[in-house]
Amino acid sequence: MNRRAFLTATVGVAVGLTGCIGSSREQPDYDIGMSSSDFLPEDDFEPRVGEPVIWHNTGSRTHTVTAYQSRIPDAATFFASGGFDGEGAAREAWNANGGGGIASGETYKHTFEVPGTYNYFCIPHEPTGMVGKFTVVE
Repeated sequence: MNRRAFLTATVGVAVGLTGCIGSSREQPDYDIGMSSSDFLPEDDFEPRVGEPVIWHNTGSRTHTVTAYQSRIPDAATFFASGGFDGEGAAREAWNANGGGGIASGETYKHTFEVPGTYNYFCIPHEPTGMVGKFTVVE
């Protein structure tokens, strides 16, 4: 069972049991939120090979999702919002015209086919520490 289906089923049971004593909170349909200067993954986020990862800009500022090209597994495909072939091209496009930007309320999705640790960042907010990392498992 994938983690979104499991969490949805778990939350549905919990809401059914607690509906009389509190408000229900829907499970988000994304894996990693983006605030004004942070990536906000689910607790214990650990995607599996072949499973898409969805970032959702929950903040008000435009962000990017860009892999550190030298800090992903050797056999992995580079990923960046905007579909760029490399980190340099993603940086150039952002600096030229905001290329690869994910506006407030928008999402970016990528499916990882190689297990390992992936490091990524937001181009405009990298200087303030908007970086992320997760490990894709078999």
